[in-house]
Amino acid sequence: MSQGVQHRSIGDLDAGVSRLLDAPQDGGILELIVIRPVKEQRAMLDEAWLSSEGGVEGDNWAKGCWKSLPDGRPDPDVQITIMSSRLARLVMGEDKNHWALAGDQLVADLDLSEENLPPGQRLMIGEAILQITSVPHRGCAKYKARFGDDALRFISTKEGHR
Repeated sequence: MSQGVQHRSIGDLDAGVSRLLDAPQDGGILELIVIRPVKEQRAMLDEAWLSSEGGVEGDNWAKGCWKSLPDGRPDPDVQITIMSSRLARLVMGEDKNHWALAGDQLVADLDLSEENLPPGQRLMIGEAILQITSVPHRGCAKYKARFGDDALRFISTKEGHR
C-alpha cells in the first residue's frame, strides 16, 4: 500500500514548517475526501454524506475503531478526522493517493492548530457542521510504516499539529 512513498527526513520536514504556518485560519479549501470501506482499503470521493450517527457515509468507523465508548460503540469524538493538506504535501508529496494512506477522511488547506480550532469550535464543510473535539489524531505504527519514523515524530510536534 505504501509503495512509492518517499520517507522524508526530519530536516526536510523542519524546512517546510513555514508553509504550514501560512495556512488560512478561516475559509479553507477541502482538497480530498477519503473513506476506508474496509480495513487497509481507501476510496477517494468527490462528495460525501456526513452524519452524527455514522460519520462519513461508507467509512468503516461505524463498524469499530481504536477508541470506543464503555458500551463498545465507536467513540463519536473520533468519527471524522481532518488533516492539513499542507502537512500532507510536506510529508507525502503531491500524490493524493499517498495522502489517502494517512487514514484521515478529510484533507483541507486550513490551520488545524488547537489555537485556531479549539475543542468545541464548530467548522462548516459544505452543508455539514462539525464540532472539534479534544481527541487528536496523531498517527500510529501504520503511519510510521507508510511515511517513516521522522514523519511520525514530526506530526507529534507543535508545528506538525497544524
